[in-house]
Amino acid sequence: MFDPSTAAVRVLGVDPGLSRCGVAVLDGPAQRATLVRAEVVRTPPHQPLGDRLAAIHAAIESAVTTDRPSALAVERVFINNQARTGVGAIQVVGLVHLVGARHGLGVTELTPSQVKAAVTGFGDADKDQVTFMVQRMLGLAKPPRPADKADALAVALCHLQQAAMPTAGPTAGSPGQPGRPDTAGLPPRLAAALAKAGPGLQAVRPTTDPRARR
Repeated sequence: MFDPSTAAVRVLGVDPGLSRCGVAVLDGPAQRATLVRAEVVRTPPHQPLGDRLAAIHAAIESAVTTDRPSALAVERVFINNQARTGVGAIQVVGLVHLVGARHGLGVTELTPSQVKAAVTGFGDADKDQVTFMVQRMLGLAKPPRPADKADALAVALCHLQQAAMPTAGPTAGSPGQPGRPDTAGLPPRLAAALAKAGPGLQAVRPTTDPRARR
């Protein structure tokens, strides 16, 4: 019988940002994920917006054509009091969807709470905790730094875990049918954290769940 938790899959994870954009590629399954790529694309603030977006698009496009992932995952962005930073990150999320459409790849958006819960067991972990757990889960000799690199790896790890749960609800950005992820067989702490992260893989509303804000 086919066990999706052991299926090999390659995913490209993106931590969106205009000044620093984390891009990572992992080979699954989630329990034995291995590093393929991890980098941070930097664009200077003095450059025109179009040039900055073009540089990030080129880096994501290059990763897709070189490493040939079967899926893309990106952290969902919420606009809060740091609206200027958030707008830039949202533009990068759009680039991920553009690359996915060009290559016929599905794109999953994951909330910050979901990503943190996937690697640390709780949805309000700080960046140092995420970095530490990503290092342990991937067996890396050194912590992945800067934090944008660790965050991109965490996004990819989260997607691999979700891909191993075939009865989970719809992926973020997919229409209708709200539902919560199937947490059967997960450790109680992780199951509780995923339940608190929001319905299925859909975005946690920032007005009702402040943990989803960054």
